[in-house]
Amino acid sequence: MKLFNSHATFESVLKKYFSFKNETLSLEPFAEFVESIKRADFTDVLNFLKNNPDPAKNFKYYIHNVFRGRSFNLSLTEANILSENAFFPEFKKRVLNTILPPVENEKTVWYMIDNVSFRPKKDLGYLHNLPENEVNEFFQMLDIADFIVKPDVKKEIIFSMNILSWRVTGMAMEVEVVRMAPEYRNFDNPFLALQNELEALAEELENNPELQLHSKDSRYKQIKIYIEQCLEFVNIAFKNSSKYGISGKINQSLLKIRQQIQRIYDIIQLLVIDQEEDILINSKLLVYNVLNYKSRKNNISELINDSTRLISHLITNHTAEAGVHYITSTRKEYMTMFYKASGGGIIVGALCVLKMLYGYIPGSDFSHAFLYSMNYAMGFIMIYLMSFTLATKQPAMTAATMTKVLADEGNNKSNNTEFAHLVSKLFRSQFIAFVGNVLLSFPIALIIIYGLDVFFSQNLAVDRSDKLLKDLDPFKSKAILHASIAGFYLFISGIISGNIGNNSVFYHIPERIAKNLSIRNFFGKKFAKSLSKYYAKNWPGIVSNFWFGVFLGATAPIGFFLGLDLDIRHITFAAGNFAIGLYGKDFSVSSYTFWISFITVFLIGFFNFLVSFSLSMFLAFRSRKLNSDQVSEIYKEIFKYFFRHPFRFFLPIRSRLDKKADDLMSNTISIKSEDH
Repeated sequence: MKLFNSHATFESVLKKYFSFKNETLSLEPFAEFVESIKRADFTDVLNFLKNNPDPAKNFKYYIHNVFRGRSFNLSLTEANILSENAFFPEFKKRVLNTILPPVENEKTVWYMIDNVSFRPKKDLGYLHNLPENEVNEFFQMLDIADFIVKPDVKKEIIFSMNILSWRVTGMAMEVEVVRMAPEYRNFDNPFLALQNELEALAEELENNPELQLHSKDSRYKQIKIYIEQCLEFVNIAFKNSSKYGISGKINQSLLKIRQQIQRIYDIIQLLVIDQEEDILINSKLLVYNVLNYKSRKNNISELINDSTRLISHLITNHTAEAGVHYITSTRKEYMTMFYKASGGGIIVGALCVLKMLYGYIPGSDFSHAFLYSMNYAMGFIMIYLMSFTLATKQPAMTAATMTKVLADEGNNKSNNTEFAHLVSKLFRSQFIAFVGNVLLSFPIALIIIYGLDVFFSQNLAVDRSDKLLKDLDPFKSKAILHASIAGFYLFISGIISGNIGNNSVFYHIPERIAKNLSIRNFFGKKFAKSLSKYYAKNWPGIVSNFWFGVFLGATAPIGFFLGLDLDIRHITFAAGNFAIGLYGKDFSVSSYTFWISFITVFLIGFFNFLVSFSLSMFLAFRSRKLNSDQVSEIYKEIFKYFFRHPFRFFLPIRSRLDKKADDLMSNTISIKSEDH
């Protein structure tokens, strides 16, 4: 379509195209008219049409002529409904359609909207802002106030519902979808029943073109009941995902089913006429609905939100259960956390020296990336399997825990103080874990490098000391950026852990191991059962720690290969590297170097924590649809509590709120075996 004059008035457009009986089927006159009336007062448009009967008559003829024979079922069955059963194909399709809109059949209303309404969302807003009486008058003036009761329109509407019903029935009958809602196994399938009712309605309309539904009609009531049952099926399936897990494909299928069932409900409402005025109301509603569906047909943000919210919810749900173990309540638990963190510090101190030694091995960037990655990965897995603690692994877990409590308890004034106390327990647990890691990694790295010096009669840290100390100077290196990168990896490792936990539940991996005939025959039933329990308990942690190690080890070599200054800084490793750097310099460093390195170690820890905790909280907030306003009051209470009781955020001081805070967490975090 050629570009038209964007400054033309509606009077000039009407005189140009409709001062005579225009037989054209071109959409250009309609498009120009739509653009021109948006720049004018709609009251003036109505007055002009009333005072100029000939252009009004010719315009009405043109409108009926261009709409005649154009089907609109695509606008009801395709627009703003998922067309793919997986996220990425749908995402790519929407991006492509946004950049290069597809070529549509010219005999459809879909094509007409694309070529007349260049901004459907804005045009819909314009229509909604017009006075209702003026819109009614405009519809009546064009003789389209009653098109909803026309036999051809009703036939198209019912055909659209049947298309949606056929599609949704096929998806709902898939084995994996049915498995998500075992509660319906003993009931008649509501999707099949809905399909039968809609086919019967179509047949009845074929025999009686004047058929009209009303709210008390038994067939309408039955269809509505089946729609409600179908939606309940989807809701139960989503609810059961916490128990059975869910895959991306099933998540997408359930979303698609829900969209199509909801669309059938929206469409059937258009056929319900109880009073004479409902004819005009429903006629307008069909127009509004079509514009609304079209305006959101390529909405990428909506696709991402809908497709990822449930998966992120499940990931944070599994992560939250792990996070419970990182929140200490008593002095004994507090000291236990310190001992576990100390164990983690011992292993990290050794890893620091090992990484330094790997750097001396000649080889390619890839070989160094592999060695560094395996060094980190094996060390983190050892820390995990030995029940030690790496402090910065906690935020990704505990953020999900805290958010789950918020989501389940809500913004209730009565429990804000208890929640603030729970936050103080979380903070002091993080604090003592940091202390345990740093206090042990520094001396262990120092002892090992000293032992190597004694054994080999050579200070192996000399060549690396300058770089190690420079990396701990935020003014001479990108230490803060690199600490933030490590925080991002901590966040990703939390996602991996939750995703592995979800997939383990969805695919019944522990049950498969326990009942695997090969394992049972070779090793016995008892071994198979033990292996199953071990897998369920440890595999998500093993995989997440492995990949966390790979991310940390490969970043610097990959950054070097790409010519980018990429690296990671982790508080525990920074403490160990600080010790190695000092030893390489025979402890002969300036006071500036010492203190800036000392301070930077804790700055690195702060940014490790800040980035991983913030990203994890964001994911958890989003997955549970928590409103920022809803939690603002709780945040205020936390700050108030900190100023009233600052030492409780660092030391295990007893409080009368201990039991209430523990109950608040235990009542909302599901740790029962049947939930898995």
